Amino acid sequence: MKHFGIIGFPLSHTFSPGYFSEKFKSLHIDADYKAFPIEHIELLPDLIKSKHLCGINVTLPYKQQVLPLLDEIDSDALQIGAVNTISVINGRTKGYNTDVLGFELSLLDLIQSPKHIKGAYILGTGGAAKAVEYVLKKMKIRYSYISRDDSKGLTYDNIHKKDFSNINLIINTTPVGMYPNLDSCPDIPYEWINENYFLYDLVYNPEKTLFLSEGIKRNAKVKNGYDMLILQAEKAWEIWNNHKLNS
Repeated sequence: MKHFGIIGFPLSHTFSPGYFSEKFKSLHIDADYKAFPIEHIELLPDLIKSKHLCGINVTLPYKQQVLPLLDEIDSDALQIGAVNTISVINGRTKGYNTDVLGFELSLLDLIQSPKHIKGAYILGTGGAAKAVEYVLKKMKIRYSYISRDDSKGLTYDNIHKKDFSNINLIINTTPVGMYPNLDSCPDIPYEWINENYFLYDLVYNPEKTLFLSEGIKRNAKVKNGYDMLILQAEKAWEIWNNHKLNS
């Protein structure tokens, strides 16, 4: 039996084990997939050895922290500066970023074309934000980071209406609003949003976060992270499968 899993902390609720377990069952693959909530990223090498892992997904807060621990990093993931998928071949690890494909395709489903976007705000500066930035650059969409740290761009308390009117895409890459914290949302001026705006939330649980609900109230077009999750998971499986890890 081949062994796969996801690392992060905490991992109180994660989509991947159920998704891959069902996939393995439907394809009659002798493999399992488990969640490993490790408190420190330095525990990863021992985890790989002790659990004989062939493939690993990486989620908060380790998408950037994991890079120095890998034997090899795919060129795109290196450029992005974040890894969310790891393959293990003969004990050697290689990191990839499948968030990029997932986000790009699902974002296009929302906006239809980059030409509809004047500019974007990326909420948060973590590993998922790096994949979002990569896609926006590829689409030639102007963007600014919004975070609590003024050294990384704008902060939530210095968003001005003039600047806000020069963007119409807002992407939440933070866990704010994720289950069970259903009553929280990023602290942005929702009253300035209208029907010309697009709101994308990487959070998929709940299906409709407070962030998205505030957009819906104002007739904005919205999308959650579920499609991105499916797309990035399928790309991860393609990477593992191409290495004949299910043979």
